[in-house]
Amino acid sequence: MIFSRRKALGGLLVLPMLSSLKAQYNESDMLIPEGLTILFQGDSITDGGRNRGAYYPNHGQGMGQGYVRHVVTTLLGRYPREQMKFYNRGISGHKVYQLRDRWMDDCIQLKPDVISILIGVNDFWHTLTNNYSGTVSTYRDDFRALLDQTVNALPYARLIIGEPFVLHEGTSIDSNRWKGNFEPYQLAAREISQEFNASFIPYQALFDAALREEPASYWCPDGVHPSMAGNYIMAGAWIQAFEELYQ
Repeated sequence: MIFSRRKALGGLLVLPMLSSLKAQYNESDMLIPEGLTILFQGDSITDGGRNRGAYYPNHGQGMGQGYVRHVVTTLLGRYPREQMKFYNRGISGHKVYQLRDRWMDDCIQLKPDVISILIGVNDFWHTLTNNYSGTVSTYRDDFRALLDQTVNALPYARLIIGEPFVLHEGTSIDSNRWKGNFEPYQLAAREISQEFNASFIPYQALFDAALREEPASYWCPDGVHPSMAGNYIMAGAWIQAFEELYQ
């Protein structure tokens, strides 16, 4: 039984990623430039409870306790010679337009080589709970404008876009209000990633697969904010997307 569960989880694409760390990678196949600067942007899922006063790169308290921390500790350990610099600028509760309001300070001036963006759950959720009047068209247009600004200012930066996701069994989710209404936001994120030649991480599919092994209470109890196990899944998928950029 233990063997069969591990075999099933291994098919998730992401869970084998961190299991053997450096041993399963041939660093000679990687072309990661030295001194690469990597920026994480988004809402509370990216924020992870970080200390916003710890704004220098690679500051442990500034990485938060979510998937970003999993990513940073793994890549710093896996590629010490590359001397990568990581920033986390996710802010809890933010929507796309709020990213735009702070984009010069929290993105452009940092001159990142890789920009990771996970945004969208609040753009829908807050229409249900916070009297926010935005629509999926608002989300799409704001996101497109944000990336237009980004590629104009940082034409050589590589983009990674995470799919916003929800686990309908989560304690904070009214499934009747989410189903059929949130999916257009996910589709918009996917379409925008294609338009801007960004790597796209299909987080929804990964969590849907994980739910076949354990319930939402294990991976993402409230349906939006991942547990430690959920952050592990996210980090593994992110690392795969990142390493594929440099193979």
